[in-house]
Amino acid sequence: MPTKTRPRDPNELAHRIFLESIGEVPKTEAPAPVEKNPAAVALGRLGGLKGGLARAAALTPKKRSQIAAKAAAKRWGKN
Repeated sequence: MPTKTRPRDPNELAHRIFLESIGEVPKTEAPAPVEKNPAAVALGRLGGLKGGLARAAALTPKKRSQIAAKAAAKRWGKN
């Protein structure tokens, strides 16, 4: 029966892959895909679609400018 996980240490992982390639140990199986709740996915997408637009509509031009200036300062390393 294949094992479920591989080691995280790079040296152990390389050794494990080598052993799998020559058939000394059984191959590891791929992790099972995570099943998502479709209702939760739809709700999250709905919030994501309207979140930015709603925030932009709620901000004043002065506040948007302040936020942009702060982001530019962080991005370019200015105080």
